[in-house]
Amino acid sequence: QVQLVESGGGLVQSGGSLRLSCAASRSIFNWYIMGWYRQAPGKQRELVAHITTDGSTNYADFVKGRFTISRDNAKSTVYLQMNSLKPEDTAVYYCNALAVVQYWGQGTQVTVSS
Repeated sequence: QVQLVESGGGLVQSGGSLRLSCAASRSIFNWYIMGWYRQAPGKQRELVAHITTDGSTNYADFVKGRFTISRDNAKSTVYLQMNSLKPEDTAVYYCNALAVVQYWGQGTQVTVSS
């Protein structure tokens, strides 16, 4: 079992920045593709970005150029740096770990005011 604990969410004004962190409970973090998803009220959960075990990244079009995903394998932690935030980025952001099975964090709320 892998536990994922997100932190760093909060309220920010449009144009501002936040950095989300997701700490994994086990050292096998190195073997997992790590991702960030988000879910806004009344909408489906959607992929924001993911990063592979060798550091390759992929971003949804709506965050390209604004968000950056990174990982620190020594700390078993994945980050999401979010810049130039927009009100439409408001959502609960979830950390995801994917290998043979996948795990989810509990989510952290990000609210961007206009």
